[in-house]
Amino acid sequence: MNLQVVYCNHQSANLSIRERLAFAGDKLEAAYRELASRFRSSEFVVLSTCNRVEVYSAQESPDAAPTRKQIAEFVSEFHRLPLEEFSDELLAETGPDAVRHLFRVASSLDSMVLGEPQIVNQVKEAYQAAQDHNACGPLTHAMFQGAIRVSARVRSETRLAEGRVSIASVAVGDFGRGIFDRFDDKRVLILGAGEMAEETLRYLCEEGVRHVTVVNRSLERAEKLAAQFSSIGARPRSWEALDEELACADMIVSTTGASEPVVDVNRFRAARRRSGEKPVFILDLGAPRDFAPAIADLDDNVFLYDIDALEETCEQNRKSRYREIEKAQLIVHEEAERFMQDVYHMATGPIVKRLREQWHDVSRDELARLRAKMAHLSTADLETVERSVERIVNKLLHPPLEALRHEAKAGTPHGLIDALKRLFHLRD
Repeated sequence: MNLQVVYCNHQSANLSIRERLAFAGDKLEAAYRELASRFRSSEFVVLSTCNRVEVYSAQESPDAAPTRKQIAEFVSEFHRLPLEEFSDELLAETGPDAVRHLFRVASSLDSMVLGEPQIVNQVKEAYQAAQDHNACGPLTHAMFQGAIRVSARVRSETRLAEGRVSIASVAVGDFGRGIFDRFDDKRVLILGAGEMAEETLRYLCEEGVRHVTVVNRSLERAEKLAAQFSSIGARPRSWEALDEELACADMIVSTTGASEPVVDVNRFRAARRRSGEKPVFILDLGAPRDFAPAIADLDDNVFLYDIDALEETCEQNRKSRYREIEKAQLIVHEEAERFMQDVYHMATGPIVKRLREQWHDVSRDELARLRAKMAHLSTADLETVERSVERIVNKLLHPPLEALRHEAKAGTPHGLIDALKRLFHLRD
């Protein structure tokens, strides 16, 4: 049994690297096809968000396990990006460490904004996508179902999710307030209609925003999202109206899943000519980024922030929640230990069961012969003999079973299992 995650995140790689490694849109389907072609006996789940790109792999046989180098080469070749440009930022965890990493991610302990609720949904979506592409198997099913359970437990047993916990709330609350004294008179443009857009709108509604336009490539999705916030007059518009809305907006929050910028410098410069260069606050939550970084330099009234700009603010958020982090860490550790015990049992349980059954069958047969030959023994004497035989069998079984349990902690002990099968003539 082998478990591994190869990844980069907001702690190990800046946005310029993460956005080039992202598996956005159609790239995800192509990635699963390529992984299945390269590593036929492995299970995979790809988790790609604004703050992380992670490739989880699992397999029963150690001989079939892809190495960190092989996964890195796949990422490099898939994205046509030289390995030397990101290899130092690419990390890896194996075995129990890989499980703990996933549980931390799903519980938002590894998030830029500690306690944020979006990550567990992103984990669920990644897991579902892997299932849709037939990339999952018993081990990844167990890992990701376990991660979702751990997330729920952390949320219910700690106060990690209290206060500002979404990226949008932290960014708008900290950066937006530094630009605007009030929001109720500002025109807000939302690009995208997914979960992040919905979370942003929910926070803006609490902040008193009254003029919101939702623009999305799918007008139907824009209409659906806008309908949820009809109380503040949210209205949908088609993608073709983007240039007009860029010129009108005081605040822009972009959350699309595009694989390249949707607003380049020339496009936004044209919008600025129409807007009169009034102050505009842009929060780009896309990875890859939706707004070209050079837009920030167009004039002094353009305030463009991306995910990486939140780092310092989020670190303050983390320090203020130190005690809750400790509680959550204990839950993650406990659940990871329990998960690994279940996995060890799953790997060695069948051979342990067959070995016990065989040896106890032999002892029962011999005891039956003893009873037939020594019918004069009393019931008490026979019971004493039976207990002695049982103790002998258990003592003889102890060394191989203990060795099996010990070896299983480092992965499925295929060599030892095969040896036990041969030595004791165990049948599958």
